[in-house]
Amino acid sequence: MLEREWEERCRREGYHAVCGVDEAGRGCLCGPVCAAAVILPENWNHPMLNDSKKLSPKKREALYDDITGHALAWAVGWGSVEEIDRLNILNAAMLAMRRAIEALPISADYALVDGNIARDFPIPARPIVGGDGISPSIAAASILAKVSRDRLCMELDRAYPGYGIAGHKGYCTRAHREALLALGPSPIHRKTFMKKIGCIK
Repeated sequence: MLEREWEERCRREGYHAVCGVDEAGRGCLCGPVCAAAVILPENWNHPMLNDSKKLSPKKREALYDDITGHALAWAVGWGSVEEIDRLNILNAAMLAMRRAIEALPISADYALVDGNIARDFPIPARPIVGGDGISPSIAAASILAKVSRDRLCMELDRAYPGYGIAGHKGYCTRAHREALLALGPSPIHRKTFMKKIGCIK
């Protein structure tokens, strides 16, 4: 079970509504980037909470229901493909995180953020490298972001068949690259990413 060390440290510093924040889909070739923010009750934890990448899809789905059922507040934010191409993926991910925080039905007063950057947040924030495997709040956010984006990918797969999005969820797999070479990029493919892998000029 993940320890609540960072959450408790924030509360000792006088913060009372600490949210965990994480994103999913930053390294994908297509689709938006998704972020989630979660405020967990002080007395709630779950033995399976962990970095979403270390959990099976079935466990993530089960935890999604537990987290959304017990959280004091949670919200999801998105950075669109157009914003990714215009702002770059880092800034679009920060934008999605800020949107998630601002969408919380209960205002957070501090954010624990997975990674090494927390830029222009509406509340004080602390980046924690590997935070999704350390902080229960960040781990919960990582699960909500991952499940939310995976569910969207199932819809994108139906809207843009042939790319295999339901299977690879937009990541740069061999099958995805082969589909891109055969079909060309779709409207949901990130143009800046396509240039990097040589799919468009």
